[in-house]
Parts: sequence; structure tokens; C-alpha cells
Amino acid sequence: MRPVDKKIRRITLCLMLFGLWAFPAVSGAQTQMVPVNFSQLAEQAKPGVVNIQTVKTIKGGGRVFRHFFGSPFGNQPGLEDFFSPFEGLPRNRTESSLGSGFIIDKAGYIVTNNHVIKDADQIKVILHNDQEYDARIIGADPVTDLALIKIDAKELKPLKFGSSKNAQVGSWVVAIGSPFGLEQTVTAGIVSAKGRIIGSGPYDDFIQTDASINPGNSGGPLLNMYGEVVGINTAIVKSGQGIGFAIPSDLATSVIDQLKDGKRVSRGWLGVSIQDVSQEMSEYYNLDPNQGVYVAKAYEDHPAYEAGVRQGDVIISVEGVKINSSRDLTMTIANLGVGSKVNIEVVRQGKNKTFTVKLGERPDSIEDSALGEELDGFDDLGFMFKPLDKDLAEQLGYPPSIKGLVVIQIDPGSQAALSGVIAGDLLVEINHKRIAGISDYTGILRAIKKGQTAHMLFRRGNSQVFVVRFER
Repeated sequence: MRPVDKKIRRITLCLMLFGLWAFPAVSGAQTQMVPVNFSQLAEQAKPGVVNIQTVKTIKGGGRVFRHFFGSPFGNQPGLEDFFSPFEGLPRNRTESSLGSGFIIDKAGYIVTNNHVIKDADQIKVILHNDQEYDARIIGADPVTDLALIKIDAKELKPLKFGSSKNAQVGSWVVAIGSPFGLEQTVTAGIVSAKGRIIGSGPYDDFIQTDASINPGNSGGPLLNMYGEVVGINTAIVKSGQGIGFAIPSDLATSVIDQLKDGKRVSRGWLGVSIQDVSQEMSEYYNLDPNQGVYVAKAYEDHPAYEAGVRQGDVIISVEGVKINSSRDLTMTIANLGVGSKVNIEVVRQGKNKTFTVKLGERPDSIEDSALGEELDGFDDLGFMFKPLDKDLAEQLGYPPSIKGLVVIQIDPGSQAALSGVIAGDLLVEINHKRIAGISDYTGILRAIKKGQTAHMLFRRGNSQVFVVRFER
């Protein structure tokens, strides 16, 4: 080899080692860019990302009114007179908010978060070239915090969805949006984790990323290195730097397709009350650790019961897919079409049985399901309750005359999980109102508006009483 050739090889090697030279990595039919920089990806994706501005009327002044015209020091003695001149200001105020979104087709459909456009009186979309359009809401799904809006515009450049299933932990991702109102901002990071539960609802399945996501990024795309949308940026942890969450694209696309077709989002429904299988239950039923979901109750005249599933069964698979937790079962059934016939495998008295269940439609809220006095799944605070009966009272050491709701399970990562309440505690009052059954609980909570406080009185055993405070 000539000296000149050796010199060129050494220079090339140094450039590659220090990240100054990037070669494309080929994967199948696609070419992935090595992330020396993200300028090419950002340049291609930016035309598909939009800024969303909304105006809504806030009754009672809202968060902004309280922030600017209420005492910033709380209810401190001696400060009332200083802030009292503002008490006569109008109670109803308009509030502007910012968010992001992305175009999914040339017809003008745009995906964003439901909380970005919820209750908006006016929605304005600003494209990358500063053109502005009024948008209308096509549909929304508060459960997954997704919304679909539409503008009448031409020559749009939509983004394509990729599969969040293929987004591996440790892989590079890019977030584009309008943090703090700064349009078309690009941040990069990696997929930190998948399947995160943050207590936002029964379908938590978030992608965690350290790509910076800040207020205003909500609804914007999380892109892989092919420029495909693998997530919708949704939430941040206020106390944690570099911790953001995105809705997986595989969950979002089925919801968006239904909204685009003008349909109300529907989800599969078994009609069972479930709980995770404890270690003791695994040993009792001779199951593998963390295998299966226990059927606490199968409701009569609902799909699972009609197919033959009964209380005490342990569901271990759906259509051959293993079920390891209540969340697994909830997500799997929800993603199957209403009316689908699915094979449910259970363990009953040590033997495996398979039932074919024709799925119903999950009700919008548990109380609408007419299932009687038991909650199916976690509520929005993260509790799963069951009314206290004679047998439970005897097992847990409560007086036979007392009434209330027993905590049978708590959703990890929820408000309930941070409260100190544990399974077996008994809820007896909310804001000095007695709780005798599920209907009392749901009715009282429904009457507590956002921003107000729920003081919950619990008993633990036959002696300890304590109060837990929740902000709605």
C-alpha cells in the first residue's frame, strides 16, 4: 500500500471515531441516518408539524386568574387587604394556550392531544411557513388524550406513522413542537423506557424519553430516525429533568382511524372485575410467577359470563397472547374490535379451559355499565374498591356494623399510590359524607370540581383512622 493511501485511511478512521463522518446504516429497505446531527431529518419533518393556538372561556377566572390576581403566598395573615382590590374583577375570563400537532394526510387532518383543544372556543393552526388556518374538531378521545382536527389547506406535507413496537429502548428519537410558544423547536434524545404507567387512565402505555418535552410540545410528534411518528408527546414529570412521555403510535393509530371515520371510539369489553395474581395465589393455582389475572367477578348477562368464564378463574391468555397483569388484559381486550370472537384461556381448579367470548363494547364510564356495586378497574385516582361485606369485615378486622369501600388494589404511579393508602384500608367518608357503596363514591367525586379538594377518611383495622387529601 502506498504511503498516501495509508495516510488517507488514518484520516478517515479519525473522522469516524470523532463523529465527524457519518455513513448510513442500512436496515432492510430503509436507510437510517447515523445521528451525527439531525438537520436533514428536521428539515424533512418540519413542514408536517404545526403550532396550535386556542382560546377558551374560563369560568371563575381559572388558573391564570388565580395565579396573577390571587395571593402568590397563599392564605397568609395580613396580605388579604393588599390583594382585595382585585376581588371585583370579572369572574369569567378568556385564556389562551399553546400546543403542537402534526399533519397526517393532504386532506388537512391533524393529530394533537385532547387537552390541547378541550373546551376551546377557537382553534388556530399555524404551519411552518407562518400561514394560519382556523381548525375544527373532528373528534376526540379523552381516555387516551388524543384528538383529531382539520384545516382546509392545500399542498400539505404529512408525516407518516411508524410502529412504536419497533422503537427499541436506547434508540434515538426526535421531538418537534412549540415549547413555551417557540415554534418549530427540535430536541433529540433516546427512548428511555416503554410501557410506562403514570396514572393518567386505564390505558397507560407511555414511551418515556429524555428528548426535551416542555409546555407547548403537547401533541407534537416523536420521530424515529426514518422520520416516522412513533409517539405523540403528551406529558412531563415536573419534578424530573429530562423525563417526558409520549403516546405510542400503535395505540394512537387505531383511535385516530375511528375518529377520522366519524365514529365514537369503541373498545372491547369482557364484563369482569379483575385483579393481579399475588405470589400466594400463583403458588395456590400452580402458575408461573406474574402469570395471569384473577377474575374477582364475572357479571351476569355480560360477554365473559355468557361464554362460561366464572369468578375464581385465572385468565392466562387471549388469542394465544400471554396475560401477565390486569393492565395486559385491559389493553389487549380494548384493542380488539367490538363484536370480535376471541379465545380466552383460563385456569380453573388446576385445569386449563378455553372459552370463546364475543366482545361487547366497554362503557364510557364504569357507573354507566350497570354492573352493580363493584368497580371494574381503577378509578381516576388509582383505586380499585369493593364494598365491605360480612366476610371481608371478618377477614380484615372491621366491626360488622361499619360500612364503606375496601381498597383491593392500587394502580402504581397514580395519586393513590403516593398517598400511603394500602390494600385492605377502608374508605368511610369523603368531605364528611358517609360512603356506603360505589354509587355514593362516584356521586360525591363527580360533584367535586377540578381544583377543589377531596378529604378522604380511611380506617385501617379496628383502631387506626387517618385522612388523605386529593386535589381534583
